[in-house]
Amino acid sequence: MLPHAADPISGGAPGQCGTRDPGPAPIRRLTRSEYNRTVHDLLGDETKPAAGFIPEEMSLGFNNNANALSVSPILAEQYVDAAEGLAARAVRSPESLMRCGPSGVDDACVERFIRDFTRFAFRRPLLDTELQRYLSAYSATKANLGLQSALEVVVGSVLLSPRFLYRAEHGDPTTEKNGIVRLTSWETASRLSYQLWGSMPDRELFEAADRNQLSTPAEVELQARRMLSGAYAMEVVADFQSQWLELDQIETLEKDPTVYPDFSSRLARLLAGESRAFLDHVTWHEPNGFAELFTANYSFMPPELAAFYGAPMPMAGGVQRVDLPADQRAGILTQAGLLALHAHANQSSPVHRGKFVRQRLLCQTLPPPPANLVIKAPDLDPKLTTRERFAQHSVDPTCGGCHQLMDPVGLGFENYDAAGRWRSRENDKPIDASGNLLQIDVAGSFNGAVELGRKLSESNDVQACFCTQWFRYANGRAETEADACSLAALQARLKAAGGNLPELVVALTQTDSFLYRRTQQP
Repeated sequence: MLPHAADPISGGAPGQCGTRDPGPAPIRRLTRSEYNRTVHDLLGDETKPAAGFIPEEMSLGFNNNANALSVSPILAEQYVDAAEGLAARAVRSPESLMRCGPSGVDDACVERFIRDFTRFAFRRPLLDTELQRYLSAYSATKANLGLQSALEVVVGSVLLSPRFLYRAEHGDPTTEKNGIVRLTSWETASRLSYQLWGSMPDRELFEAADRNQLSTPAEVELQARRMLSGAYAMEVVADFQSQWLELDQIETLEKDPTVYPDFSSRLARLLAGESRAFLDHVTWHEPNGFAELFTANYSFMPPELAAFYGAPMPMAGGVQRVDLPADQRAGILTQAGLLALHAHANQSSPVHRGKFVRQRLLCQTLPPPPANLVIKAPDLDPKLTTRERFAQHSVDPTCGGCHQLMDPVGLGFENYDAAGRWRSRENDKPIDASGNLLQIDVAGSFNGAVELGRKLSESNDVQACFCTQWFRYANGRAETEADACSLAALQARLKAAGGNLPELVVALTQTDSFLYRRTQQP
């Protein structure tokens, strides 16, 4: 069990943070993946209609930021089309949908169906005023068009309701203290299910909410641990990892065929699959998954990809664990897919690789380049190494401010070409993979990406950023000053758990930002 004080989490050590503040809680719209999972669990529909919706806008590296999830006219039309199609398919067999029993479709069964259906769809019990509106719509439509059309109107209306499309939360007013309220058990059930499963609550969560058994951190943690064992939880964690590291972009990578003739679309897909398999393993099977992210000298790949790495071929076909040279490969930093992603089509890129470390692993925001600057990688020169060609950045005052944060880090990856293969020489010159880290708690020089990985695995700053990235994804918003205690609590618990990654996912459900909300939003 995660350690926590007798009082619900106030962030950090007891008495250290003072007044509880959960930060802002914007109303969150379902993402495309959440929509598809929800209609599957609600109706058994497997058509994934949201796959055709316009993509979400990315913000802070994720597609579920509430402030970026607006509803355009096009998306509104797509909601209507999806609701109509879902409703039509759902009511093809009214008796199976309503489950009225021997009494048939009478008024009592209709009311029971509407209450039950909306309870699941809205993730809370229906208000009497809401019930009357749906009963009126049902009765009017049935009188004119018959039973099936009446049910179709009810189901379609529910699926178009903001109560279905959005996750609105008001909190329990009886718990108000200094402008802060606890979520109701129903709202907590919904937060749990969408944070851990990306879908509506299951029956066990609904029953716990009905009994008001989600009102303490211990009750929430008990459910969270149960939910982590499900397939949906693994999918949600994988989605976080994919967005955090931009794994989908690896699948569409292309390289200059004159420089890298054997880099193909199939290879790109295999490289993305390698990263996903590795992340899945260190998350669910390594007790210190955080350190393994940066230090593991093994990965998971099929024989074809092992040949690309020049590694010993797996004995069997399919994806297998492959041990890699400890002086060449260490965790995600040296996986060929990520190295290829943060490179140019025809050459490596110290800038892109250094920027990746700064933004994704340290959560640092780099200033934009001057507006009139033409950004272009130095031309290839058969007489010069990449380090020599990029030396201008260190002496040009226009570039130096930003590039001193990126280039000295990115040059530490020079043992890897633009396809992610290991190399010890470039243009007949030995590779110099020395680098330097600035503005970090483990600042200092290093030699090569393997040593860099070891430094980052021991960095409190990197661990804090990892917790921040999870916080942004889980809460669908940026962190604020009010969240300092919640973030401190997450990092403390990750440390206390020895870097165990599922424990961090559980810890997210124990913070002020999860359990409470302000009565007035800024």
